[in-house]
Amino acid sequence: MKKVTVVGAGLAGCEATWQLISKGIMVDLIEMRPSKKTPAHTSGEFAELVCSNSLRSNALTNGVGLLKAEMRLFDSLIMKVADECSLPSGSALAVDREVFAKRITSILHEHPLVNIINKEQDVIIDEPMIIATGPLTSDKMTKVIGNYVDNDFLYFYDAVAPIIIKDSIDFSIAYYKSRYDKGGDDYINLPLNKEQFFAFYHELINAKTIKLHDFEKEIFFEGCMPIEEIARRGIKTMLFGPLKPVGLKQEGKESPYAVVQLRQDNAVASLYNMVGFQTHLTYGEQQRVFKMIPGLQNAEFARLGVMHRNTYLNSPSCLRNTYQSNKRDNLFFAGQITGVEGYVESAASGLLAGINMALSVQNKELFVLPNTTMLGAMANYITNADPSNFQPMNANFGIMRLLVDTDKRSRKEAYANQSLSILKDYVKIWNDTNKGF
Repeated sequence: MKKVTVVGAGLAGCEATWQLISKGIMVDLIEMRPSKKTPAHTSGEFAELVCSNSLRSNALTNGVGLLKAEMRLFDSLIMKVADECSLPSGSALAVDREVFAKRITSILHEHPLVNIINKEQDVIIDEPMIIATGPLTSDKMTKVIGNYVDNDFLYFYDAVAPIIIKDSIDFSIAYYKSRYDKGGDDYINLPLNKEQFFAFYHELINAKTIKLHDFEKEIFFEGCMPIEEIARRGIKTMLFGPLKPVGLKQEGKESPYAVVQLRQDNAVASLYNMVGFQTHLTYGEQQRVFKMIPGLQNAEFARLGVMHRNTYLNSPSCLRNTYQSNKRDNLFFAGQITGVEGYVESAASGLLAGINMALSVQNKELFVLPNTTMLGAMANYITNADPSNFQPMNANFGIMRLLVDTDKRSRKEAYANQSLSILKDYVKIWNDTNKGF
């Protein structure tokens, strides 16, 4: 029986493992937590969601929504469990992160083809291997990978939003509503008038932030831009981003000048996270400044925001669009270390890496998915971008190729229909792939 070593039990590593064992391939799944911790994780559970509990939009007219649908075609473990653990969140897919992680951990621990090894990996072996150590790869493994690919790592700083205890929110001010009343009243909204907004803005841009080492250059990925960095771009920038008031008017009241939204973070609805409020303010400043938001004057924080360094490869110079190393056929990389950005994107790269590793050990033709699908477009982007200016990328229609001419109104739907139609042939091949050896 063939065996593959998967390093890292995050979203990508767990999804890659699932795809491999679905074809009867044994997996040594190596995870250093909880023996060795990272700056952001809080548990030893697999697939722990660090930044947020949201897997973003479920709509097929959204890039990440289409990516989820593609993954479901391939019986994705991450999507299956996320759907089972979903929480009310309008048109988005949010999960109870604790239940989600425990269920993934349990499934893989109990599977007879998975051998869990708790240690810090510090070598790249000559046998079939998928490295999915994530953006918080340990220092030892970072050096090992860096030496192997003979290429400098790039990095950016990822910031995590605070979580608030619901009972501490003032509901004489806060109200429930989803933007434009889409979905249920799933979000808690905190309205600010013009005077309150400008006072908050002034304190936010002048608040103390965590100091970085002199040798560390601050590069923030746009999708996780700290709220204070957004504010520094212009006095009204937040009004077109996280504090956008459009579609959130309360019946019988004046339209708010700005609105802060809170999204449910656990199944019992006792915790809510601040949407778009990733931050690297000091803990004391977070408490002081965020309590200026009406409704949060007595807020109790279950977790304050944190900031951590994310490491990723210069993938255009060292990976193929199958997620294989360009130096070796039986070495794959997956997850955010490859330059895909986001929970779903990370899991999706693990899905394709796992599928291709399974095909590789069976000496079958690997899936080189076209950029007319979102799975293929992501793989194509990270391996064909300009290596001198490579930055992480979320799933979006801008990286896909549309085969038909259509008007702007119908374009997103056309992307989705095209992708799901093309992938049916690949799904059939995958489903027909032999199990066992």
